[in-house]
Amino acid sequence: MRKAPDGERELINLNWGFILLQKDRAPRRVTNVRDDKILLSKFWRPSFEQRRCLVPASAYCEPKGEKPATRHWFAIDGDDTRPVFAFPGVWTRYNGPLKKNGETVEQEAFAFMTTEPNELTASINHERMPVLLTGPADFETWLSGSTEEALKLARSYTANQMRIVQSGSERKDLLAA
Repeated sequence: MRKAPDGERELINLNWGFILLQKDRAPRRVTNVRDDKILLSKFWRPSFEQRRCLVPASAYCEPKGEKPATRHWFAIDGDDTRPVFAFPGVWTRYNGPLKKNGETVEQEAFAFMTTEPNELTASINHERMPVLLTGPADFETWLSGSTEEALKLARSYTANQMRIVQSGSERKDLLAA
């Protein structure tokens, strides 16, 4: 969800991951932006200042271990089984190749913000967690507030207001819940 040119909100499909061009290598997708890097990076800052979006979700996944990793799905507590929240994101228009020496394509892409993990997420992934927004005021601040106001929303969600709703290493198990 983002603000349309007329100022109204619009729900659109975007591609996940900004395209990072790399000299003599294939471009790669960058799916997350760190809260502590967003204002320091030429890659992220223009989108943060001008093109913010919300990415609706009801859970997020963090892997633990390798081959096969155990995936843990996190949700927030609420009246519903998996209440909807939003990842604060940024978006951009991309015009270039998706593969090394590939054809030029045009697409709009998004990435969402991560921050320091809370205690629950850190038990699985000690590095980062997505920022989670849950209320209309935070949604509006992210979409329309100043960069300073929006950046204040970049914080870990309270661990005791979350839970792990599913864990497993087989994809079929993860899709069942």
